[in-house]
Amino acid sequence: MPFINIKMTKEDGGATTQQKEELIKGVTDVFDKVIGRGAKTAVVVIEEVSTDNYGMGGRSITQIRANANKT
Repeated sequence: MPFINIKMTKEDGGATTQQKEELIKGVTDVFDKVIGRGAKTAVVVIEEVSTDNYGMGGRSITQIRANANKT
């Protein structure tokens, strides 16, 4: 059973339910087309991560983007 994990930032309210449904179907279809299995058994998990919850260079992405918008 394929397990496909999608992580993306949650911005501007995040993805809509319809977008998530289309993403799940599209990823499943591509996986099946390329790998040749998973059309009925692929598990797709979408994780939306707040920009407060990850960072680079010792600063959160929220902070980095806020500073970038000031310039």
